[in-house]
Amino acid sequence: MFKNEAWVMSWRSAADPADSPAVLPAPTALFFGAVAALGVSVPVFFLLTPFDAPADGLALAFGAAGIHYARHGVGRLWVAAAGTALGFVGFSAFVGFLVLFAA
Repeated sequence: MFKNEAWVMSWRSAADPADSPAVLPAPTALFFGAVAALGVSVPVFFLLTPFDAPADGLALAFGAAGIHYARHGVGRLWVAAAGTALGFVGFSAFVGFLVLFAA
């Protein structure tokens, strides 16, 4: 089939770490963190309430996974940390609004 079989086998068959699915949690955390942080402003809070609570938890979960993978050399740490921080801000504001309106 091929005249030089060694040439075909010399290609790298392993995936590049930048192409790994483990890169995905960090940008996903940043997206959900942005949605969670948008829920902090009062006018937008009432529009995003159905999406805000799940986005808070998902930003924290994907951010923790992104930080874990970034510390192992896969993905960017700053993206995962930013998504986690935005998720924490959104989560604390959501809990604060619940405590404020429940009292």
